[in-house]
Order: sequence, then C-alpha cells, then structure tokens
Amino acid sequence: MSQVALRLPDSLHQYAKQLAARDGASLNQFIVMAVAEKISALNTEAFFQERAQHSSLDAGLAALAKVRKTPPLAGDER
Repeated sequence: MSQVALRLPDSLHQYAKQLAARDGASLNQFIVMAVAEKISALNTEAFFQERAQHSSLDAGLAALAKVRKTPPLAGDER
C-alpha cells in the first residue's frame, strides 16, 4: 500500500469527514472510495468513447427499426 500526502482546503476536509462519518467510514476509506469511483467513471467514459469511434448512425438506426412496436407493459408507461 502506498501513502500519499494530500492537501485539502479546511472546508472540504471538514465536509469529507462529516460525510465519511455519516457513511460509517473513516476519512481514509471515504477518500479511497472517492478516488475509485472517479477512476471507474473515467474508464467508463473512455470505454464508450472508444465504442463510439467504431459505431455507425445508419447501423444504429437500422437496429432500432427492427424493434417491435408494442405498447409498454402496465406500470412501464413512463
């Protein structure tokens, strides 16, 4: 495990401590999870950007045209 010195503005530090306590986690756990969530979000964005490079509007519209035209099931109207 690595250690990192982190400088946070006092207000952000206090707010992070409050949220960590509310979540039942240590500040360290809270920050680790926040970094993990950010990495996951960036990787997901990169994945879809890569997929978009290989996509085609015409192929997408052709696929949508194959979807059956059926009314939504009860409860799924929205």
